[in-house]
Amino acid sequence: MKKIVLIALLLSGLQVLAAKPKHQFVRIKTDKGECIVMLYNQTPKHRDNFVKITKDGNLSGTLFHRVIQGFMIQGGDPDSKTAKPGQALGDGDLGYTVPAEFRDSLFHKKGVIAAARDNNPEKASSACQFYLAQGKVFTDEQLNTLEQTRLKGRKIPEWQREVYKTLGGIPHLDQNYTVFGEVVKGVEMIDAVAAVKTGPADRPVEDVRMEVTMLKTKEARKLEKSLALANKP
Repeated sequence: MKKIVLIALLLSGLQVLAAKPKHQFVRIKTDKGECIVMLYNQTPKHRDNFVKITKDGNLSGTLFHRVIQGFMIQGGDPDSKTAKPGQALGDGDLGYTVPAEFRDSLFHKKGVIAAARDNNPEKASSACQFYLAQGKVFTDEQLNTLEQTRLKGRKIPEWQREVYKTLGGIPHLDQNYTVFGEVVKGVEMIDAVAAVKTGPADRPVEDVRMEVTMLKTKEARKLEKSLALANKP
């Protein structure tokens, strides 16, 4: 009987070890530091596309080509891999778009990753260009004014207002650009990149190149466990 119980416990332990992480994680590494992004399962089209282009190597070697302190850092343009100093960037793509996936619960708090896009009426996302939100901290008065002007009367939920008043972000982009993940480790990298000197078209004077890779299953599982412990009340 004891042997059966022991075998059952061993099998249970192996199942836990073999369990896949609930999320997929991406590491973005630059000479200004690195961060780890957790991709949201609520935006499966963007999640799967980002995993694909990461594994295909489309993002590694590209630049953060548009940097605006207090706003965001944008990268992923395939043309930036071989761009000359001062070359205009931002029009490169992979020949397709990703349908918009707006979710009321996903918003532009500091540290989220969101998809860039052109002015297409469907608000479909670029397949490769993305940005990491830095933004700023708002007051209630500023948020009230924003609701009446740029948000055209749309109310920001109270719990999101609290985040914008403490952590900060870019509320006027909500429901306009798809948010599909968030930085769970190394958000300081965003601040470091955002602080670099820029020239025409907000391109950094010195290139900020990135390497983008998927976290392996073991590392992702370990990170999820640590995040769960950190979020326990």
